[in-house]
Amino acid sequence: MEKLRRVLSGQDDEEQGLTSQVLDSSSLSYSTRVKWFAICFASGVLCSILGTGLLWLPGAGAKLFAVFYTFGNISALCSTCFLMGPVKQLKKMFEPTRLIATIVMLLSFILTLCAIFWWHKKALGLLFCIVQFLAMTWYSLSYIPFARDAIMKCFTSCLG
Repeated sequence: MEKLRRVLSGQDDEEQGLTSQVLDSSSLSYSTRVKWFAICFASGVLCSILGTGLLWLPGAGAKLFAVFYTFGNISALCSTCFLMGPVKQLKKMFEPTRLIATIVMLLSFILTLCAIFWWHKKALGLLFCIVQFLAMTWYSLSYIPFARDAIMKCFTSCLG
């Protein structure tokens, strides 16, 4: 009976599984969340850089580039789950201000791999990697107040 009371009151943290700890980011310590964010983000950046270097290999270079670059972007995107938790991350990703960037970003991940592996179109795969970069940049800028507005004003003044 005592154990049931502790579980219902949320005091039984030591028996909480790893999955529920990760899903509830507040159950991880701040330093643990920051460490795993840094590890995940750094590995994503490393994979993207490695993929860019592999692009110039003859033969399977484009395939390796697409896989490493896409995996790197996904890893960098997932790194923020350690800071705020995956559920909160997903809610923020699909807020109206980020919805288009999120959809374009997720579609470009899928289309990059489809272009390289199923359609065997290297140029199209590279184009989708560029779209990945632009969508990730636009998505990331949405977290900085007024950053996207400033970019839009800059482009408008340069083009107009």
